[in-house]
Amino acid sequence: MTFEDIIGQREMAERLRNLADNNRLPHAIMLCGPQGSGKMALAIALASHLLGTTDQAWAMLKNYQHPDLHFAFPIIRPKGASSDKKFDSDDYMAEWLEMLRNDGAYFDLPTWLHNIKVENQQSAIPVAESDRLMRIFSMKSNQGGKKIAIIWLPEKMNIECANKMLKLIEEPPADTHFIMVSLHPELLLETIRSRVQRFDVKPIAQEDIIDALVQRRGLSVEDATRTARIAGGNWLKAVTLLEPGNEEMLFFDMYVMLMRLAYARKVSDLKKWADQCAALGREKQIRMLETFQRLTREYFMYNFHQPELTYMTDEEENFAKKFSPFINENNIIGMYELFQRVIRDIGQNANPKIQFFDLTMKMAVFIHKQK
Repeated sequence: MTFEDIIGQREMAERLRNLADNNRLPHAIMLCGPQGSGKMALAIALASHLLGTTDQAWAMLKNYQHPDLHFAFPIIRPKGASSDKKFDSDDYMAEWLEMLRNDGAYFDLPTWLHNIKVENQQSAIPVAESDRLMRIFSMKSNQGGKKIAIIWLPEKMNIECANKMLKLIEEPPADTHFIMVSLHPELLLETIRSRVQRFDVKPIAQEDIIDALVQRRGLSVEDATRTARIAGGNWLKAVTLLEPGNEEMLFFDMYVMLMRLAYARKVSDLKKWADQCAALGREKQIRMLETFQRLTREYFMYNFHQPELTYMTDEEENFAKKFSPFINENNIIGMYELFQRVIRDIGQNANPKIQFFDLTMKMAVFIHKQK
């Protein structure tokens, strides 16, 4: 992947390229930013720029086969492995490279875990990963140049791995670069954060997503514009919205069901709804609640009758025509903060059955707060 292949992010791409070309790129950097902003694409493009010194090197990079480009990423213990087996990214490297070749550099953790068939399981970067990288970087470069490690989601390192990585970053071998790609840098050890140069990647500009949807996906400008507005700078979300039966449609259906049952105050049905939500994985629960926040905001703004302020699909807008009056000044803040509180608690491993049932009971109160 080259910098030209990246969707938008021209300013950041040029900044990284200039640092590399002028030999001013720090040996350890961290690309931070929201989901779907292209952090991994920037990391791979930068690594390719550093390693692609010959036609042969570019040919290897095109298929992710360059021997001096290494990846580390969250994994779980391989199925059937004994409890004392040390495992690292090499155990999943074939699946990782297949994903990169087939899907490109735009993906998220649920996609990766789905590819290795371990959805809803707790993944991590184990201590054996730091041992693996230390071993790799203790040897000479295969091609006689730089050696690069792209560490995806370094905040998933367990504490022992993080401490060993800290030592490796503090005393790096010559001609070695560490490129971290982080979604939640605040979860990483402060000692590591203080020793890497942070680059904050912004959401992709709306016009860049529109152009990519038109050129790469064949959408009309009108459809691309509507999709880009909902995506909010997230290319992954933009692509997901194009899939039939996509996750956002499921979340929309769950939202509609919640609001109708809450209005009717059907406690037994609300409990069934809560149990259905509790059966989802935590990451999916959080994404669903974030969609609920977005929809609540859109339905409140719909009351102002200014289309330029709303970002909805056709189905969402059709529901808004009758439902939007039920989201008003008396309940919008309470609803939004309720969703935010459940997102926080679910993220901290609170019991999802209790959280979602409590949400339904409070929502039954909020929705009846009329003007």
